[in-house]
Amino acid sequence: MNTNLSVNINKIATLRNARGENVPDVQKVAVDCESFGADGITVHPRPDERHIRRDDVFKLRPLIKTEFNIEGYPSQDFIDLVLMVRPEQVTLVPDTPSQLTSNTGWDVADNIDFLSEIVDTFKNAGIRTSIFVNPDPDNIRNAARTGADRVELYTKPYADLYPTDPEAAVAPFVEASKVAHSIGLGVNAGHDLNLENLGFFHERLPHLDEVSIGHALISDALYLGLKETIRRYKECLKKANV
Repeated sequence: MNTNLSVNINKIATLRNARGENVPDVQKVAVDCESFGADGITVHPRPDERHIRRDDVFKLRPLIKTEFNIEGYPSQDFIDLVLMVRPEQVTLVPDTPSQLTSNTGWDVADNIDFLSEIVDTFKNAGIRTSIFVNPDPDNIRNAARTGADRVELYTKPYADLYPTDPEAAVAPFVEASKVAHSIGLGVNAGHDLNLENLGFFHERLPHLDEVSIGHALISDALYLGLKETIRRYKECLKKANV
C-alpha cells in the first residue's frame, strides 16, 4: 500500500511570525510542498496563534489541492473553525492551550463520550476524523467505538528508542497497526519521525496510511532545500513492508 506524506507547516509560520511580516509566505510554501510531491498539508492552529493563525487556515483552504489535515484540541472554537473550512481530515489531539507540543495521545476510555460526540459532528459534515493515540491496543479499540475513521499513532517513544534498539522501538507500533486494521481503522503516525528512522518504521509497519511530519522535515530543508527534503522523505515511504 502507499503511505502518504503530509507536511506540517507550523514551523514555517513560526519563522514568519518572528518578524511580524509575510516572510516566509505560508501559503506559497504549502503550494510548493504539493508541487514537490507532498500528499497533503497539515496545520495545527493553537489558541494563542503562536504559529498557524486562523486566517492562515482560511487562506490555505482554496489553495490546497491534495489533502488538508487540521489538527488540534476540540474546543468549541476549533470545532467551529473546522466546520467552516471543511478539510479532508481533522485530527483530534489532547493538547492543553499552553502546551508546547503534543506529548501523549488520548486516554480514550476516559473521554469516550466527549470524543464520540465530536466525531459524530465531523462525520456528519463529511470530514474524516482521526484520534491521536499511544500505541495501546485497548485504547485503539476504544477509538473505534467513537466512530472515528482513523487513529494517529504518537511516535515519539519509537523515535527515542530507535537509535539503541530499533526492533523493540517499533514492536508496539506494529501490533497497534495490526489491531487498528483488524477493527476497520485507518492508521496515521506522527511525532519525531525523520530521515533516519522513517524508512525502518514504514518498512515494519503494515497498513500505514499516512505520516505527518513537520519539525524534522523543515529542519532538514534548511540544509537540503525543501524540494530535495520532500523527495528524500517520499523515498523513505517507498520501502516495502515486511
